[in-house]
Amino acid sequence: MKIVTVNEMREIERRAAEIGLPPNVLMENAGLVIAQNVKGWLGNVVQQQILILVGPGNNGGDGLVAARHLHDWGARVYIHLCTKRSNDDANYVIVRERGVPCTTASEDQDLSNLSSILSSSDVVIDALFGTGKLRPLEGAVKQTLTRLRHVKEMKPSLKVIALDLPSGVDADTGAADPSCVAADLTITLAYPKLGLFSFPGRDLVGQLVVGDIGIPPHLVDDIATELITDDYVKNMLPQRQRSAHKGTFGRVLVCAGSLNYIGAAYLACEGAIRVGAGLVTLAVARSLQPILAAKLTEVTYAPLPESEPGFIDSQAYEVLHEWLSGYDVLLMGCGLSQHPSVMDFVRNSLLEMPPSLSPALVIDADALNALAQIQGWWQRLNQNAILTPHPGEMARLSGLTVDEIEQERLRVAGEKAALWGKIVVLKGAHTVVASPSGEAKISPVANPGLASAGTGDVLAGAIAGLMAQGLVPFAAASCGVYLHGSAGESVGAELGDAGMVASDLLPALPKVIKKIKEG
Repeated sequence: MKIVTVNEMREIERRAAEIGLPPNVLMENAGLVIAQNVKGWLGNVVQQQILILVGPGNNGGDGLVAARHLHDWGARVYIHLCTKRSNDDANYVIVRERGVPCTTASEDQDLSNLSSILSSSDVVIDALFGTGKLRPLEGAVKQTLTRLRHVKEMKPSLKVIALDLPSGVDADTGAADPSCVAADLTITLAYPKLGLFSFPGRDLVGQLVVGDIGIPPHLVDDIATELITDDYVKNMLPQRQRSAHKGTFGRVLVCAGSLNYIGAAYLACEGAIRVGAGLVTLAVARSLQPILAAKLTEVTYAPLPESEPGFIDSQAYEVLHEWLSGYDVLLMGCGLSQHPSVMDFVRNSLLEMPPSLSPALVIDADALNALAQIQGWWQRLNQNAILTPHPGEMARLSGLTVDEIEQERLRVAGEKAALWGKIVVLKGAHTVVASPSGEAKISPVANPGLASAGTGDVLAGAIAGLMAQGLVPFAAASCGVYLHGSAGESVGAELGDAGMVASDLLPALPKVIKKIKEG
């Protein structure tokens, strides 16, 4: 599913007009879709009192069309105009002809009428502002939203539904005006807007529904950003033939773990196994191998020389390179530590790799930290690679601050992917996967339960395991992110988002894959 910016949505609407879908037709479609979604969400609209807050532009027009349908289906509809609509506005004329009560802010300056209607309403539909340029909310709009918030606080049962996005949320960045009211449901039209997946706006969206208003799919073929969906992942997941053997599903060499981060190696290896990799081998500091062998019974081992117990020696890269010839993917970094000898080992392993070795790379955690210390590292890293930084690691790699990264996650990930020539998985709520070619995918998941130690190790392992099975790097990264997020949602539904731990995701991964494959 495509995700669009404001300018992209305007271009799509222009293209639609050229093929016979002018704004009035799209508005009619939008109003009907809105009404249908409201009815479906509520279960029944008969005798439900619904107040529609109508703004000056097309968003307000969509609200007026929805008002007509909801009225015709038996709802008790009221309309509050924050600005007057033109007397030749056809949709406004129609609702007046039907006898739908309409008030205007200019005639209700003390908001007494609005307050009375709000106090007896079951639902309020915010049709004030859509995807136009965000500006500070002021005047009647600000007063109306302030009053709505006050009533909502006093009457929690009052439901708020936003059209396209909550008024006051920037459709591109997710920035939110202080007067913005959180919605229980947001019905976004045609395609979800980028700002719906960016904070703080995301916290104001509530449940998100995308309404199809009849725009032909070919009009958005050139949009580069997409939401990752079940259908996409189902089409990408490899088929598993009955005649297969373990070599069929690829071989992953995981280089992970250190004295203080033994669990990271376990989680990364299990992540690869649980998404279906045929063989996983753990390259780990020699003294840690017996400890991990007691817990990781399904992997094989490549013990590496140590500089001191629990830390890989800087010259161990030669041993690692000897192992690599039999593997499809190298995952490096999870829990390796920033011990000086380990940092040298990582740099030598990645940047001094012989041309005869060409494994695909997944680079995570401390391996990213090691690269960040080398100016122009990407010019020396010739293999296909997926980088999986969290915002702090991305800051070290890019030279940006965490705040700069978080404010424009999609742009930063895309620009760095293009500069470095690598796939970038920028982790966090609504993880971004960006390719050097400009293609990007965004995870639908923002789950606080995943904000705990070790979940990133599971993700890195899942991506490596999928790539070993033949998925191209961008698809492996996107599918890994989606499966990881879906596993988190599944565990969260059972346990809640507090107390979920990384290892809870492991048994959930194959269940999620099964569910997706079965549709």
